[in-house]
Amino acid sequence: MVILSCKEAKEVKETNVITKPNVLLLYMDDLRPELGCYGKKQIISPNIDALASTSLLFNNAYCNVPVCGASRASMITGMYPTKNRFLNYNTFVEQETPDAITLPQLFKNNGYTTISNGKVYHHLDDRENDWDEVWRPYAFDANDKGLSPTDYWQSLWRDYQLPENIKLYQETGTGPAYEMADVSDSTYIDGLMTKKVIRDLKKLKKSNKPFFLTAGFIVNHLPFNAPKKYWDLYPQESIKQPYNNFVPKNAPEMSVCNSPELRQYLFIPEKGPVNDSVAKQLIHGYYATVSYVDALIGEIMGTLKSLELDKNTVVILVADHGYNLQEHTEWAKFTNHNTSAKIPLLIKLPNKTKHASTNALVELVDIYPTLAELCGLTLPEDQLDGNSLVPIINNPNLEGKESVLIKRLNGYTLKTKRFAYTEYLNNKDNSMMANMLFDHDIDPDENINVSQEPEYKEQVKTLSELLHTKYNKNIQPE
Repeated sequence: MVILSCKEAKEVKETNVITKPNVLLLYMDDLRPELGCYGKKQIISPNIDALASTSLLFNNAYCNVPVCGASRASMITGMYPTKNRFLNYNTFVEQETPDAITLPQLFKNNGYTTISNGKVYHHLDDRENDWDEVWRPYAFDANDKGLSPTDYWQSLWRDYQLPENIKLYQETGTGPAYEMADVSDSTYIDGLMTKKVIRDLKKLKKSNKPFFLTAGFIVNHLPFNAPKKYWDLYPQESIKQPYNNFVPKNAPEMSVCNSPELRQYLFIPEKGPVNDSVAKQLIHGYYATVSYVDALIGEIMGTLKSLELDKNTVVILVADHGYNLQEHTEWAKFTNHNTSAKIPLLIKLPNKTKHASTNALVELVDIYPTLAELCGLTLPEDQLDGNSLVPIINNPNLEGKESVLIKRLNGYTLKTKRFAYTEYLNNKDNSMMANMLFDHDIDPDENINVSQEPEYKEQVKTLSELLHTKYNKNIQPE
């Protein structure tokens, strides 16, 4: 838990801040660690970079499932995916792990006010009782179709603002994969959600209870809709396609994703590559959404500081998974590649202003025990698969884990500091259908599968044995 010095404790007392730490979770959708604070100068992200300057930045953080609903269920329960659990976007925690004590439930049970703003669980009506309040823009407004809040939300979340796109959405149930509208920051759904978070902070400042408050952003999810001024930050000629827009050498056919999420949108071919012009527009749109959400985070963090709530609030910024922007011919997530699995992770402690970074290997199931320990909460027994990151917060030079587990359907990946090893298992008899090994020391972009190379024979054997022993319960039918 957070230990305050005598001086810090005095400052807390003088500002009438509750000594039990608050938590502000900035929950990102589809965000790659392609940010200024990660050394990626193409992206304009000054507010996230400013947050990183006073946080511990994790260079080797990974999701456990590279798909939104399943990843969020895994993180919020602190539980690994299995062969039959946390499979896809349509995961419901209350159905798949009904007895789990979720992260917000733990905080609520310990006297915290818990508020879900935006996209936290994938489904609006999943585990609603974990929260004192569940809110998404428009979802609870009256509608003339007699739809429930969840169904109404599903009918409007793509949130087009241009009249021609609104018309297409109404007529087809879909729309273009990106939009550049000359509107204010508060026009799109995430801007409205940000205003709600700011209102909550002002209200919670006057409360006598600690809070677990979320800001669940929809962008950087498709469609890449952002105000025009964020598109304008990136001249069209500055947008480059990835050099490795090809299938990795020796990669098994089943490892290649057909990018089904992108193909749900208009003007995208049902199969085969998009043309270069569209590819650049998609990448441009993604960059614009990153800068847009960065500005919104700046508003939230500015309010937190102006209210002096930063003096007793743990701030965590994390994404549900990574994202592919045409690397290996793939778009979105749904793959076992590093681009789908690697995530940004920042943790800021109250009254701490020194930046640090760590190369420790960590994973999303570690978030639950970390926040619980930082806030002095007792963990549920026999539930969690992760480890608290507090030792790493105290000593960023620690190595972290020997391996982390990443699962996408029948593909099981073990990520170590040097290697990423994947086995594709037959769902009927669990026999191996194919495998991949990438040596990140010499091939960090995963362009050559070396699993069949003689010099890697022992490494493949070691990692396969580790997968079938340490993680056996996660790969066997339940």
